[in-house]
Amino acid sequence: MQLRDKLPVDHRLATVHRYGAAFCGVVLLIFGILGFADQLRPFNTDGDTVAGMTTNGVLSLISVVVGLALIAGGVVGGNFASTLNMTVGTLFLLSGFWHIFVLDKSANFLDFGMTNVMFSFVMGLVILTFGMYGRVTSKLPHDNPYWRRRHPRQAAKESLARRRAAAGALGSADIPAAALPGATADGTAR
Repeated sequence: MQLRDKLPVDHRLATVHRYGAAFCGVVLLIFGILGFADQLRPFNTDGDTVAGMTTNGVLSLISVVVGLALIAGGVVGGNFASTLNMTVGTLFLLSGFWHIFVLDKSANFLDFGMTNVMFSFVMGLVILTFGMYGRVTSKLPHDNPYWRRRHPRQAAKESLARRRAAAGALGSADIPAAALPGATADGTAR
């Protein structure tokens, strides 16, 4: 069983990962479509601008492809959207650092300007934050699937305690602990 199978469909983490991926994907898709609408040449480095950023046909194509990938990740949702967001966010940050060093050089074939670099950093951090939300922190709630994955013994104990409490609430206090699901013969969690 994979971790994405353990993430409930209605869990709030799935919603954040899903809508975060879709939102960032739509922003990139709009930027790419605006570049195509201006009929930019593929490797033009003359400084054509769209939405205040320099661009060319290749950068528009990359924006559309990455935007569609993020939207697809938003449709799939869950752990896939989270992992995709973290990967794309990291690539945006690396792209920003790379383009700082090649701004005025021939290696700048995507026609990045300083506004593009800043956008790359900001968008990378936003996408990365959506991907890491509820996944990377020291104080995850105990109902979080990532916390349960990292602390399987404690999660099993808490699950058993919840089942015992539920059985007690139903008036079946006379059921031996060993008869509860997930318990061994001596009544402890597996």
